[in-house]
Amino acid sequence: MVVNAINRKQKIKTMKKRKLGNSGLEVSALGLGCMGLSFGYGPETNKEDAIKLIRRAFELGVTFFDSAEAYGPFKNEELLGEALAPIRDQVVIATKFGFEKGETKLGMNSKPENIRDVTEAALKRLKTDRIDLLYQHRVDPNVPIEDVAGTVKQLIKEGKVKHFGMSEAGAQTIRKAHAVQPVAALQSEYSLWWREPEKEIVPTLEELGIGFVPFSPLGKGFLTGAINENTKFDSTDFRNVVPRFAEENRKANQIVVNKLTEFASKKNATPAQVALAWVLAQKPWIVPIPGTTKIHRLEENLKAEKLTLTSEDLLEIENAFSEIQVQGARYPQQLQDRVGR
Repeated sequence: MVVNAINRKQKIKTMKKRKLGNSGLEVSALGLGCMGLSFGYGPETNKEDAIKLIRRAFELGVTFFDSAEAYGPFKNEELLGEALAPIRDQVVIATKFGFEKGETKLGMNSKPENIRDVTEAALKRLKTDRIDLLYQHRVDPNVPIEDVAGTVKQLIKEGKVKHFGMSEAGAQTIRKAHAVQPVAALQSEYSLWWREPEKEIVPTLEELGIGFVPFSPLGKGFLTGAINENTKFDSTDFRNVVPRFAEENRKANQIVVNKLTEFASKKNATPAQVALAWVLAQKPWIVPIPGTTKIHRLEENLKAEKLTLTSEDLLEIENAFSEIQVQGARYPQQLQDRVGR
């Protein structure tokens, strides 16, 4: 059975737009993180179902879709290319380079020739003539960031790339890159239970006029309330190696979800909607990209854009969460070593 192109009977909804910093890149207030459809969270989603989900996101107003060569590797870009081909000019596609042969296990490779090769290959997989936002997936300690930014600058001049992004980079590296080629967006983890970027990253982005694209704004699913100490993850699920998702930490961190659920019930919302609305409320140039494999979760998440949290609401959340010490590191050490460089 062939998946239909966009379901024309469905009225395409619009969502508020946000600009990523001073770059002029305008996207829907919530994007769709596509990684989980083919990588990281257990078995990949059936292709037909994944395409339906991506197109449903567009029907609901999403214009910002996030991928990477490493998600699969390569399968995610191919999936996105096929799903978005009928509406290519109405959406913003982001993807990433930076791992050897697209394999996270093989370590970093941001050599200029690899950036070029990956870009050419990604253009084919995505069935497009330009990448709207090209991120360096992780900072490569063996390649000067000036060389990386200079290579992307050249790709922008050639029209193959529109904007340059970085992911999980440290403040000093962001500054160095931005001096060579303006960085449109930084992608890093940020949510109610991972607020580290507030210390140094968010002020740096604000100063430089760079947008912020938080991934895992739902705490890798934990903030939805669908995960507890008894949850069993698939053997291929990345959360099996994440200290924060160890059974005893899930049990200890249940208080986070309980507080969120308690607050959500007062707003006639779900914990996930409050968690996303909270991220949206932090800065007008923040665009979270929650991911999901289920259409009903997608529809739930996107309603967060309409949930307004007042200053009193935000203070109440702040006070409630300031008393909670979240247990467990967000990454095992070997992955933590790759971030914040």
